[in-house]
Amino acid sequence: MEPFATAQEIYAGALIFARLGALVMTIPGIGDPTVPPRIRLAFALVLTIMLVPVISPALPAVPGAVSAMGGAVIKEILIGLLIGTILRLFLTSLATAGEIVSIQTTLSFAQTSAPGIAPGSTTLGTFLGLLGLVLIMTTDLHHLFIAAIVKSYTIFPFTKPVPVVDAGQLAVQTVSASFKMGLQLARPLAVVDLIFAVGVGMVGGVMPYILFHFVASPLMVIFGLSIFAFSLGLIGLVWVDGYRVLLGRFGG
Repeated sequence: MEPFATAQEIYAGALIFARLGALVMTIPGIGDPTVPPRIRLAFALVLTIMLVPVISPALPAVPGAVSAMGGAVIKEILIGLLIGTILRLFLTSLATAGEIVSIQTTLSFAQTSAPGIAPGSTTLGTFLGLLGLVLIMTTDLHHLFIAAIVKSYTIFPFTKPVPVVDAGQLAVQTVSASFKMGLQLARPLAVVDLIFAVGVGMVGGVMPYILFHFVASPLMVIFGLSIFAFSLGLIGLVWVDGYRVLLGRFGG
């Protein structure tokens, strides 16, 4: 038994850690800025040690030039950033839904720091973002992350260049799909708000001397938050299904 690792084993560990490190630094949950970078990199190192026996047979031989070795490491980092960023982009659908609900309920002025989404997000958007992270952990979607990591070496093998065009198209599709889902998640409240606004306008036309807006605004907040609370279960189910489909693209 060799007391030290061979050059091939060190090269394999470096390539695998490059992709996993970049991916773990950006995926939702453990890749949030609130998690210290050392913990994220330590988690990536543990995953590397676990996955080296599985992935190392598909690794190419150690290149003879240092430039080729550095290029391979940079390519793995770019692939890890690509996968992690796309998985994080879909989380913006919950922030979009929260922004729309906040506007409809006149609570858009309430701002809260949103870990992993955007600084200065609305309170409801922050709540939905945290709800998405909780759903990822409680529905075992984080287990699919590991499956997607292993399958990514089949989709993005070591011997092929980074698919820049395909990555750009997938990013655009993910952003459009997340925005569409955000609108769908906020649709129940948007419909109720439209009906309520029409009713307030009709009442205001019949009784123009009454400042009905001061009565309607508190009612809209109460009705909006009530509908939002009743639809939280449906919002979670729809979003989890959409996220599972996205993970399925990477083999998760």
